[in-house]
Amino acid sequence: MAKALSKSQIAAEIAEKNGITKKQASAILEQIANMAYKNAKNTFTLPGLGKLVLVNRKARIGRNPATGEQIQIPAKRVVKFRVAKAAKDAILGAK
Repeated sequence: MAKALSKSQIAAEIAEKNGITKKQASAILEQIANMAYKNAKNTFTLPGLGKLVLVNRKARIGRNPATGEQIQIPAKRVVKFRVAKAAKDAILGAK
């Protein structure tokens, strides 16, 4: 399996394709990440990729895999990433 691209590799690719410096490309990536962190409460959409959404999970009963004992898992808020249809089609191929 191929290794995931690092932040510097992504910045270098963006810089090369758009004729900007690696430092500028890295700053753009950081700005996008900061915007996502600040706006995730209201859903943050990356056009063509997907969106970050906050989801409330209900309390539930789970099982300790080591002992088999039932445990109560409390309700909590979690961040999820919903992949856009365009991204799914581009990666997996259209049906």
